[in-house]
Amino acid sequence: MTIRLSLGHIDTYDARVATFAHQLGLTGVQFHTPDLLPGADGFWSLTELRALRDRCDADGLAIDGIENVPLAHFWKIQRGLPGRDEQIENYRKTIRNLAAVGIDVLGYNFLATYVWRTDMAAKGRGGAKVTAFDLADVHAGNALAGYRLTPDQAVDEPITAERMWANHQYFLDAVLPVAEEVGVRLALHPDDPPTPQPLGGIARIFTSPDAIGRAHAQAGGSPSWGLNLCLGTVSEMAGEQSVDEVIDLLGPAICYVHFRDVRGTVPRFSECFLGEGNFDPARVIRRLDASGFDGFLIDDHVPAMIGDLDTWGDTSSEAYCSRGRAHAIGYLQGVLNGLSLDEPAGPRAAPTGGRLSA
Repeated sequence: MTIRLSLGHIDTYDARVATFAHQLGLTGVQFHTPDLLPGADGFWSLTELRALRDRCDADGLAIDGIENVPLAHFWKIQRGLPGRDEQIENYRKTIRNLAAVGIDVLGYNFLATYVWRTDMAAKGRGGAKVTAFDLADVHAGNALAGYRLTPDQAVDEPITAERMWANHQYFLDAVLPVAEEVGVRLALHPDDPPTPQPLGGIARIFTSPDAIGRAHAQAGGSPSWGLNLCLGTVSEMAGEQSVDEVIDLLGPAICYVHFRDVRGTVPRFSECFLGEGNFDPARVIRRLDASGFDGFLIDDHVPAMIGDLDTWGDTSSEAYCSRGRAHAIGYLQGVLNGLSLDEPAGPRAAPTGGRLSA
């Protein structure tokens, strides 16, 4: 079993990103809603996915996974609105096309109003810029959605948790048979922030370890359903305790990990550097390894350090090749290499960007 690192959250892939990955000693990349063709047909075509795959192959980088189709292709599915069946059919086409080019992990979320923060430039260690959330500020009307909704995606009426659970079941019932047929795993991202209160008029349902277990049950044991374990989001629930619960519950069903840290739990938290927040990174990696997890870890939501662009969340190539991301990858490489010291002695392998084997 092997845990590896991948360069995560890439939307714009270019020569700088490829160079950055190689300089960090990484052999794979993971994409977040990549800026492929506009997708007027509502799905990612075989042509554009093959072009992306060919470009990464030419650069000597594997595609470890992709997460989140464009919101325009998915929002009616999340909300259970007229037109969702057409979006589901297009999603099934995307699954088939991913499989055809050898991409076998597709992350998704049911955050119908997406990620919320109340401060996008809070001060972290040494003045680094981080994001923060305070539910009291939401009630005061000061919340900032981390992602943008178009006017036609505005919430016309509240959507209850019961309806969101039904929408998720409807989605799984429609897409899992296709994913199983072609060998693609769908990985759910928990709700960030995991508030029991609705945000933006729509209930959040994946807000606790028990709720994540319920999602697993909805999938009916399908080998094509799994979890994108966002450590930041899950530790926003109840710190390392909730992280441990989810790892113990799902283990091999965890497809990959968003390795980020936060200080505090709902209703108030702020993001931070790895190792200064809610959980011990080495302890979490050991637990993942013992659970049977054999996927990959990515850097996620890193603090913006001096010299990085001022705007958090800008994933252009200039911003992506950043000090904050290099720090996170280097930290994880050190932890993985340190945890490998008890392996039997043998020939020294070529560097692979950090790896824990058992």
